[in-house]
Amino acid sequence: MSRSEQPSRRTLLSAAVVAAVTSSAGPVSAHATPGRSAGPSGGSADPGAAAARRVGNRAWTSYSDWRAGGSEGTRAVAGVRPGLVIAKAAGTTDYTDPHTGRTAAWEYAIWTSPVHRLTVPATEAIVSWNAHTPDGTWIQAELQGTYTDGTDTPWYVMGRWAAGDQDVLRTSVDGQSDGRSTVWTDTLAVDDAASGLRLVSYRLRLTLHRRPGTKLTPTVWRIGAMGSDVPDRFTVPASTPGVARELIVPRYSQEIHKGQYPEYDNGGEAWCSPTSSQMIAEYWGGRLTEEQLSWVDPSYADPQVCHAARHTYDHQYEGCGNWPFNAAYAATFEGLQGVVTRLGSLTDLETLIAAGIPAITSQSFLEDELTGAGYGTAGHLMTVIGFTPDGDVIANDPASPDNESVRRVYRRREWENIWLRTKRYNASGKVASGTGGVCYLFFPARPTPRMRRALAAVGVR
Repeated sequence: MSRSEQPSRRTLLSAAVVAAVTSSAGPVSAHATPGRSAGPSGGSADPGAAAARRVGNRAWTSYSDWRAGGSEGTRAVAGVRPGLVIAKAAGTTDYTDPHTGRTAAWEYAIWTSPVHRLTVPATEAIVSWNAHTPDGTWIQAELQGTYTDGTDTPWYVMGRWAAGDQDVLRTSVDGQSDGRSTVWTDTLAVDDAASGLRLVSYRLRLTLHRRPGTKLTPTVWRIGAMGSDVPDRFTVPASTPGVARELIVPRYSQEIHKGQYPEYDNGGEAWCSPTSSQMIAEYWGGRLTEEQLSWVDPSYADPQVCHAARHTYDHQYEGCGNWPFNAAYAATFEGLQGVVTRLGSLTDLETLIAAGIPAITSQSFLEDELTGAGYGTAGHLMTVIGFTPDGDVIANDPASPDNESVRRVYRRREWENIWLRTKRYNASGKVASGTGGVCYLFFPARPTPRMRRALAAVGVR
């Protein structure tokens, strides 16, 4: 997180999206002034802001899912956690790592999903995956979409990923566009939403790589995409408080890691995402071994946070806030899976909390828009762990001076607005983007029936 209102890299990358959003917006409410959103209890600043959120998820996880896809050298594996592996290499390719300059040969196999028709024609799509990549292996995830006019996008690379960094460096891919849509780090966005152009369907493609002449293989357990068409709005309708519950989640501060390992996005000051991810992984029982942590300076507290930063770091984005990379990191812990999605309300979060599932949410705000935070930010991740009897949000906020002060209570109306809006005013009074309800969900690979019902209720299966 950037503690100031300086633009984050994601804000800069999404400038074209913001421009399209601004051009399509209705008139701003007379009650909204530059540098401030409409009042916490005010109505929507845009016509139609009360419209239902529009989000659709599809994931391939089962043996029959993997069998249904097109295979060039891959094989579906049955069992408690079905997956996809290399059966026989389809060929060999050279890959030059753009961040090290090293060129190496890799055997590969390819799996392509069936076409999935989106339940919601989308302006944005985010792919996330869960995989095991032993040393000597890595994966590439791609998406090809179909527009409302029947034409196709190129195959867009949505991530080149490995759990470690000894073979290739984990990376997003910049510069991908066909003049109608563009990949911004981890998000595929239609360039001009006001034109009415949408993605109506897509296919996903996985390329599994291994060192030539070996029997090594990645195992992919889950791949899916979230497509969304989120209404333009500065404010969102108020929700009604539901059931109060607080989950006991480990508390870690990113701030105690200031100056540590600056090669990973300038050190702990920017580690809100991996710090939040580590909290949730440990809530579910995920633990790192002494061997895994042996590279960390022994004088540093909470070395697992340093580990999470290193293992979520995107070498192109130059940060630890790549959303799918954090979901994939969660799945490196045995028995866990992770997805990136958008939720539509605090009611959705309450449904998850009631079932024992915390969430990591992404939001941007001015200091006076979130009472008690004590800072403003162009982008920040927090862990929602519960709700008070009055409906206020209980969050583990990693932007706290120490672990003891991580638990915070934030006002419900303020929280839902800064998280769910798509548009806001920054400290300079200019229109900037909001995440529109983006969150990470980490949960067991074999969730309980109650968890499955809660996840299904928010559109995740």
